[in-house]
This record gives sequence, C-alpha cells and structure tokens, in this order.
Amino acid sequence: MRGHDLLVDAFGRVHESVHAAVSGLSVEQLHRRLDDDANPIGWLIWHLTRVQDDHVADVAGLDQVWTSQGFDAKFGSPYPAAAVGYGQSSHEVGKLTVPSAEALTDYHDAVHELTLGYVSGLNDEDFDRVVDTRWDPAVTLGVRLVSVVNDTLQHVGQAAYVRGILLREG
Repeated sequence: MRGHDLLVDAFGRVHESVHAAVSGLSVEQLHRRLDDDANPIGWLIWHLTRVQDDHVADVAGLDQVWTSQGFDAKFGSPYPAAAVGYGQSSHEVGKLTVPSAEALTDYHDAVHELTLGYVSGLNDEDFDRVVDTRWDPAVTLGVRLVSVVNDTLQHVGQAAYVRGILLREG
C-alpha cells in the first residue's frame, strides 16, 4: 500500500461519516445547539469541510470549491470568503445558516472529489515537500494532510455525538 492509498481510505471514511452524521436531519436539527455555546451539527460539518477545502486546495495549488463552485453564495454565508471557522466566537458560529443536509453533503462531496483527485496522484516522495514554513519545524505535505484527516475526523465525531443526543431526545 502506498501513502496516497492510505489517504484515499482516510478521506473516504470522513466522507462516509459526514453523510451519516447529517442523513435525515431537519434544518432545525442541523442548527440546534445543545447549550448556548455548543457548536451545532451544521456548523461542525461546514467547518470541517471548509478546513479540508482550504488546506487541500492550498497544497494542490487549486481554487477552493467554496468559492469556485459558488457554495458561499448557495449557503448565503455571513462570513468572509476565506473564513474556515477557526477562532470564531459562539455568536459568530450562530450566524451560519445551513440550507439543508443536502447542501452540506453536496459541498462535502465536491470537496471530497477535489481531495481524492489530488491525493490519488501523489507519490510517496511528494509527502516530504515543505508546504508551510510558518512553523518550526516546517510542515511537510504529509504532515499537513494527516492534520486535515485528524481535524475532520474529530469534528465529524462531534457531529455524530450531537446527532445521537438529538435523536434520543426525539
């Protein structure tokens, strides 16, 4: 197995989990916060998809799906086009209006397609390429992609947890 095969599998698991986390949920459920400061499922899925879109497009030298395919307009995003959700206050999180579960999965599907198209073409030697010198040590492509997998899996797990609570409440 090659490195790109591992990434294809990992991002595939994220993709499946995103669909499972939002399947059958109403718009109200996507926006429901378990308390005043909790992140709702809709925001969690939007955020993890924005991070994947931003980070993969950056290392691949491609345009982000969010703006290039008009998802920012489809969502009526209250945020600047470059926003991915890092550092947002609870108030800012609450401003995102997710149109539907399908809108979230459509966006995630498009980002997943971009991601698989990129990582499928990587060779093991590519993973050592430095992609970010703002850190010490500098970040390689392999580290950046594993970081994206880690971040997205954590957030989709949070969304699944919230989903379980919402469905238990009926």
